[in-house]
Parts: sequence; structure tokens; C-alpha cells
Amino acid sequence: MNIHHTPVLFDECLKILITNANGVYFDGTLGFGGHTQGILNKLNDEGRLIATDFDTDAFNFSKKRFENDKRANLYNFNFSLVDVIAKIESIDFYDGILADLGVSSFQLDNAESGFSYRSDTKLDLRMDKSKSTTAADIVNTYSEEELANIIYNYGEERNSRKISRKIIDKRKSEIIKSTGQLTEIISEIVPPNYRIKTLSRVFQALRIFVNDELENLKSFLNYSLDVMKQGSRIVIISYHSLEDRIVKEFFRDQTVEYLSPKLDPAGLIKKEAKLKILTKKPMLPSLDEIQNNYRARSAKLRAAVRI
Repeated sequence: MNIHHTPVLFDECLKILITNANGVYFDGTLGFGGHTQGILNKLNDEGRLIATDFDTDAFNFSKKRFENDKRANLYNFNFSLVDVIAKIESIDFYDGILADLGVSSFQLDNAESGFSYRSDTKLDLRMDKSKSTTAADIVNTYSEEELANIIYNYGEERNSRKISRKIIDKRKSEIIKSTGQLTEIISEIVPPNYRIKTLSRVFQALRIFVNDELENLKSFLNYSLDVMKQGSRIVIISYHSLEDRIVKEFFRDQTVEYLSPKLDPAGLIKKEAKLKILTKKPMLPSLDEIQNNYRARSAKLRAAVRI
């Protein structure tokens, strides 16, 4: 397998995340091991790294890559099981937790992965192939309203209803099985100068929905708090506004000591603040990094420490 993937915000991530070379760290988005290798390089012989990825290709590649490093234990699980994995490993708390939420360059460039509209392949988009529902199932069976809501809510595409209507019309005459078919349908109704952005949004929407990415992210963030001790750090790298908004709001909600005015107008109910934000504004890739890795352009890094 020929892998080309450059980890984003690599130095910035490790500088914030690693505070104890003897510590135990969790990499929730193992991928092809870019950040994982960086973490291991910072740990000594007593350090431990637990990493997971539910993408089978990525997991199998990294399992082979790190098979001789006894400090690393890998799981083919979704990162939302961060607390379950801690129990399996008999770990009470992690010293640091990382999640890089981006789709890898390999997934985007490899036609067989089916994550890009640039290659004509099966319309699948599942990271976990054990899941029963594919993108093709959704496109061919969901109602016009359901499709429009998915495209709008998860892709933030304004022409969601127009696109949904065109999909419904097309599937009356043929089953939509491939990424090429879906790309052609969208290209017929979107002007050339908007086509790439629209295709990106539609495929993003379907991928997020198929893999339940936003709900998994929310679960991951909540369960992470249970396995963080005082001083533990959490670093999240996101690539679109939906993810970034969830992380931003979660960090903010865990730093305040009172409920929102909507829930508690009188401000009488006090709650425990659990995090201190380390990045008042998200960290962004440098111009040099973007020039060397164009896919880093939309990355945002947010970090917090358990108090």
C-alpha cells in the first residue's frame, strides 16, 4: 500500500499535548500513524500510547507499522469508545488525548476508498465497512426532504433542495451506484465555477451522515472528560465549521461555572468547571505548511487542560 499522508499542525500539536515522557496518551484518530509516530518519539521507554481507528485500511497499515513498538497498543474501534478502551487497558487516566478529525490523503486519493468525487467508484463512504448503510443506500432510498436535510445540515449546501430533487428524478430511471453517477447528477445543475465546492459539500454531507461523525465526536468529547486527570490535555484538529463548532462549544461549556441564562435565568445553579482553554483562538497552519500541504488549509487546532 503506497501511503502519502502528511500530519497537520504536527509540531504545534505535540508541543501542547506531551507534558510527561512517562505518560499514557490516547490517539483517537490513528490513521496512517503520522501523529502517532510523533507522540512515540516524545515518549521514553516507560511511556504508553493507546491508538484507535475504525477505518480498516488505516488500522491494518498502522498495526504493521507499529508492531515492534511495545509501547503502542492499537484498536480497530471508533474513538468515541475512549473510556471503554481505557478500561480494557486498565488505565485510570490519560495524560493527553488527541483527535485529528480529517480524512487522510490516502482515503481521498485512493479510488477504491470511494471518499472523493474525483474518482468513479462505488458510492460507499463507510469508514467502518461493518456498518450496513452505505451512501448509495441513502441516495437511493431516502425521501427528497430527508436527502435535502442531510445535504444542508451536514454539508451547509444552500442548493440542497434542488440537488435532492434532481437525485430523486434521476433514480426513477436508474439505481445510483457510483460516485461518478452522483457527480454527473450534481454537475448537470451546478454552474462550473461553483461545481467543485458543491461536490465537496455533498460528499462531505453524505460521509458525515453515513459514519455518524458528529454524534461520535460529541460522545468522544464527553467520555474523554471521564478519563482525564488534573493536568491532562486534550487536543482536537478539525477541518470544517460543523466539527469546529462542536469542539468550541464543548470547551466553552466545560469552562463555565454556571448554566446558560436560558437554562438558569437567575444564575443560581453553580456547576463544576472541568476544563481551562489553552487556545483562546484556534491555531492555524502557517503559510509554509499550507504551501507544502494544501489540504491543511482549513485545519483548526483547539486545546484544553483538565482542572
